[in-house]
Amino acid sequence: MVAIIALVIGLAVGFGGASLAKKAMPDSGAMMAANQPMASGNMMGGATDSKASDLRNTLSSALTAHVDLASMAMRKGYDGSADFDASAKALDDNSVAISQAIGSVYGDEAGATFLKNWRAHIGFFVDYTTALKKGDKAGQDKAISDLRGYSATSAAFLSQANPNLPESVLEQTFNMHIDQLVAMINAYAAKDYTTSYAKQMEAFDHMNKTAGVLAGAIVKQYPDKF
Repeated sequence: MVAIIALVIGLAVGFGGASLAKKAMPDSGAMMAANQPMASGNMMGGATDSKASDLRNTLSSALTAHVDLASMAMRKGYDGSADFDASAKALDDNSVAISQAIGSVYGDEAGATFLKNWRAHIGFFVDYTTALKKGDKAGQDKAISDLRGYSATSAAFLSQANPNLPESVLEQTFNMHIDQLVAMINAYAAKDYTTSYAKQMEAFDHMNKTAGVLAGAIVKQYPDKF
């Protein structure tokens, strides 16, 4: 929890009033370069800096957990599984925990705003899965459009909050996350389970790398705190 709160420090500059609503790591070199030496070698620029390491590890844990929980909930939602509600609750519990960390720093209103927007992005994945199950191409396209809009809004927000995070690369990063989860559920619907789980693993790895980049940018922005 402490390390998640440390993440929010990196977002402080644009939080009040900003909405958080193809290929990401092709240009990850640009973002990594922007965050040297934090994003290479020992990642945090100080092998003995436990605060920086904790931040990176906590971000990695939270983001990769989101991938696994979202993948599980989308598959169960597609199948209409009896335990879908339980899987959705596990995913939402993760969202609530992050919003509480933000609220503990910026107040309940800020935490509630974050939770509303974060839940909305998860809802767009639900919309896509529902439309896919129904064979509703227009519904699928609408959900993808909503997810793209969320990517653009989030990229602008984070880039404004932290000048070490290039907006264009962030948007590519978020769109890659979308593409991977969409490919995951598409393959599942086609009963290509090998590809479905391979896409989940790609998304997991991608979020792990993203955590390192975000942590490096935050440490670079606030070196006195790490």
